[in-house]
Amino acid sequence: MDTPRKKKKAVSRRAFLQTMGGGAVGAGVVSRVLGKEMPALQAGPGPMDVVSSKTISLTVNGRKVKVAAEAGETLLQVLREKLQLTGAKRVCNRGECGGCTVLVGGKPVYACHTLALQIDGAEILTVEGLAEGDKLHPVQQAFIDKDGYQCGFCTPGFIMASVGLLKKNPQPTFDEIRAGVSGNLCRCGNYQKIYAAVGAAAETMRRG
Repeated sequence: MDTPRKKKKAVSRRAFLQTMGGGAVGAGVVSRVLGKEMPALQAGPGPMDVVSSKTISLTVNGRKVKVAAEAGETLLQVLREKLQLTGAKRVCNRGECGGCTVLVGGKPVYACHTLALQIDGAEILTVEGLAEGDKLHPVQQAFIDKDGYQCGFCTPGFIMASVGLLKKNPQPTFDEIRAGVSGNLCRCGNYQKIYAAVGAAAETMRRG
């Protein structure tokens, strides 16, 4: 008579995982199952260049400054908290309202969305740097003359966006003005007078 064959005991998923254990033992089991060598597990993280803080150089309103900036620190934080330039406002703090607009290299940017470490060596212009002594910048004067503000909280951001627009386009049309400051929000809804102020400033600057 044939000797009955012993049935192979099925290995359950639970049992297999229990034999895996962890670390080098688990790696050895998997190597045998897969039939090939596996690289040794690394005990710890590999070498990484991690910058927690750095001293950066900026030219702010024509003045060269050096300031220590943390890895996650924004330009807005540096301006307001370390350089005491509070014209740029912290409103939404997520790059949506334009209240923190400043010029970086002549271009309008949201200071709340700009990491300070990324602009080392940059030239920054804030609303505090526009006037020459007691003489206001034409955009600032136009906002006064045309009542381009109400509560005034968004005004610095609108002024800086307008200055950036007129640097790029000295003779904007009404639609170009509206598009040029479209990244800025006025909670008071004073848009028509803001557009008029930008147009008046453009005319003044063309006349010299």
